[in-house]
Amino acid sequence: MRMRTTTAVASAAALTLLTGCGAADMTKQASPFANAQGAKTVTLSVQSWVGAQANVAVAQYLLEHELGYRVDTVQVDEVPAWDALSQGRVDAILEDWGHPEQEQRYVEDKKTIAPGGDLGVTGHIGWFVPTYFAKKHPDVTNWKNLDKYADLLRTAESGGKGQLLDGSPSYVTNDKALVKNLDLDYQVVFAGSEAAQITQMQQFAKEKKPFLSYWYTPQWLFEKVPMTEVKLPPYKEGCDADPAKVDCAYPVTPLQKYLNAGFAKDGGKAAKFLKKFKWTTEDQNQVSLMIAEQKLRPEEAAKKWVDGHESVWKKWLS
Repeated sequence: MRMRTTTAVASAAALTLLTGCGAADMTKQASPFANAQGAKTVTLSVQSWVGAQANVAVAQYLLEHELGYRVDTVQVDEVPAWDALSQGRVDAILEDWGHPEQEQRYVEDKKTIAPGGDLGVTGHIGWFVPTYFAKKHPDVTNWKNLDKYADLLRTAESGGKGQLLDGSPSYVTNDKALVKNLDLDYQVVFAGSEAAQITQMQQFAKEKKPFLSYWYTPQWLFEKVPMTEVKLPPYKEGCDADPAKVDCAYPVTPLQKYLNAGFAKDGGKAAKFLKKFKWTTEDQNQVSLMIAEQKLRPEEAAKKWVDGHESVWKKWLS
């Protein structure tokens, strides 16, 4: 499954300056705070999409201001993040969209990573068109009719085919296989990052142009650019087991947290807090919108949310 991942907003630039690019091999790097003598430190993995940044921003704020920890954040791609977590380079991943191979290797077999519980947010990936286009052409919301609109969705980058816009090449997607296995007259085109993909979709929407895009919920952009999902062949358990043969929709995924096994056992109040950290899609979108749209620094967005939701986060500290 996803992600995604999964660079994106104004805050990502600051993260990149601190931690390096998302493609870095973090298994060979250590937190600046790692092994600091006597220090109460936590290192959190920050995925490149803004929802994950919102999780980390709030967790970091509370760890620092309520529990007295020093927090380091490291931006790293999805699969390398599991390697880093297993080796103790980071202590926690707060939003995972499902990586069965890594779960089997590190949770079940090596037991170097421990489940951290539900995040409380349910994720779903799909193909979306802008609602203004779906209203004008209602049948576009069934994948069987997509070829009918391939010419309208063609771009300079799609090589004479319709364009299916994806985000970062580092995101784990089924889209190339889906296009091939469903025999669609489309070309997957990578924007390069979530931020670049958002910029393109906003520009299309501003000009009221049609587009077809890989996208996901929860995501704050739906509030600015209403979109309608295209129905793909129904998801059935195991239909995506072979990445080359996928011909079904993406599943609905309760997003999970994972902790380094040693940290889960001996991480004290920080580990206990992160296990209890659980909020809603609405909460995450509220913070994401402040970071991405209102251009608040993650810490500012986190403080604003924390100030208005004491009854929610107090439970995480008990």
